[in-house]
Amino acid sequence: MDAQGRGRADDIDPADQWVLNPNTGEYELRLGPSAPQSGVPAPRKPRPSEAAPPARGRTAAPGRPRPETPGRAVPPPRRRRGAPEEPLPGRRGRRPARKASKGRKALLWTGGAMAFVLVAGAGAAYFYIEHLNGNIASVSDDGASTGGFEKDKAINILLIGTDKRTGKGNEDYGDAGSVGHADTTILLHVSKDRSNATALSIPRDLIVDVPDCPTAQEDGTQKIIPGTQQVRFNTSLGQDGRTPSCTMRTVTELTGVKPDNFMVADFNAVKTLTSAVGGVEVCVGKDLDDPDSHLKLSKGTHTIEGEQALAFVRTRHAVGFGGDLSRIGLQQQFLSALMRKLKSNDTLTSPSKMLDLAEAGTKALTVDSQLDSIGKLKDLGLELGKLNTENLTFTTIPVIDNPTEKVKATVVLNESTAPQVFDMIKNDVSFTAVKERKKKEAAAVAARLKGTKAPASEVRVRILNGGAVAGSAQETLSWLQNEEGVTKSENAGNAPASLAKTTLEYAPDQADQARRLADLMGLSGSAMKPGESVTNDQGLPAMTLTLGKDFEGAGVSLTAPTKAPEGVQKSTADKVECAK
Repeated sequence: MDAQGRGRADDIDPADQWVLNPNTGEYELRLGPSAPQSGVPAPRKPRPSEAAPPARGRTAAPGRPRPETPGRAVPPPRRRRGAPEEPLPGRRGRRPARKASKGRKALLWTGGAMAFVLVAGAGAAYFYIEHLNGNIASVSDDGASTGGFEKDKAINILLIGTDKRTGKGNEDYGDAGSVGHADTTILLHVSKDRSNATALSIPRDLIVDVPDCPTAQEDGTQKIIPGTQQVRFNTSLGQDGRTPSCTMRTVTELTGVKPDNFMVADFNAVKTLTSAVGGVEVCVGKDLDDPDSHLKLSKGTHTIEGEQALAFVRTRHAVGFGGDLSRIGLQQQFLSALMRKLKSNDTLTSPSKMLDLAEAGTKALTVDSQLDSIGKLKDLGLELGKLNTENLTFTTIPVIDNPTEKVKATVVLNESTAPQVFDMIKNDVSFTAVKERKKKEAAAVAARLKGTKAPASEVRVRILNGGAVAGSAQETLSWLQNEEGVTKSENAGNAPASLAKTTLEYAPDQADQARRLADLMGLSGSAMKPGESVTNDQGLPAMTLTLGKDFEGAGVSLTAPTKAPEGVQKSTADKVECAK
């Protein structure tokens, strides 16, 4: 029973009723009037002959209940010998301070305790953050990145899983003596508005050109590791001392997309992260038994973690065609499951899981020098947390078997579809149909591109270079006049300002000419700018075509693809896929 239920006076705060007993070293509850206490607050011990009832707050001996006398006060403690007598309550030499209300005093009491907890917690949090910072391993990006992600721009993160067999229990996995090649690589693109993302898997056996790689050495010097032509992509890391920055340069060379940051994980990352969240749920469409990866699962749904999770992402002989491309699909399924688990209430509302996750994540990952603190990782996590998993699409670079090999072991780019996939990422186009964006783009295209087109011979246009490579205006002029029949065109030199995107400005009565030129050059509706005409060298009204930084050459379409090409494999992270 609390103090209020034990008959204390209404104007006494509970905090005032606890008094330290120096004889026992413990606090005792005093329920009498708040009389002034002496320097040593030892309660008076009753003489054996006294029949006074026990003071409130003191427990009577079992079996000997004594009725309390109403209004009887607890006697004040005795003064120490020689100590001056305390003045009676209310008789001090100064006016007593005004008492706070019961509610306010309770608030002060609780608030004071809470403030202490918060201060203590903040101190512990600081040391914990410092501890997490100490867990993070970082490697120089060697100038291969954009300099780090930015909150108001699209984000491109290169995720690399190595086959290095570091850590307890990993001796039986991976290639013997591997220096840590890029075994699993994903370019994660998150749109500028955070409405969608694409996780683009890069096959390890894809034939690529690895460029020269300036690489920081342990002694602070820089060494340029020579590039190699027509080699497996996985050799962009580990081989000849290459670091993740070299993999980053190789990806830029391959896709045209320059990553903002990289993260590298080894075998331990899969084991520790899955254990930290209590396992992830995966589905298999048949019994799986792979002695090489040590995976054995029956058909159906399973929750896997630790060693079993690692075996799942490493198996390839048990699924699909038994190759690396089949394993990529399995890894995408696993990452989708992990993403769902990370964003689930089961994880987000569990402090222990969140702490385990922070511990596991900072220990398991090696990041670039732009992400080398828990604060920077937190900022990145907050940006990625805005994404809905149903708009996260997993896909793989379109490839075909290497035609130069009799025994198929490597793959090469599918030149008919891979460039379109790369363009979609470069132009921040979602693989998942985001309805609002699609409606707006469709409306713009319909309004500006739909209608009659003038004959090419009637199109009058002045061409300006507004950021394209030198000579682009003359190149375009020659192409339009000699190959497309746009004879009423002229080179107007350089534009007064640089533009990121190519534009075509025209007057309302030139719309049919604009549609013809847009069709020839592959301009999108957004590139067409209704405005005013200009006067050409013949004194006739003409349109203005300004070639921006996106211009890649005469005859190269400037329209970014709006959907993935037919036949490109893709899946979204919100759906459960069964391995087959």
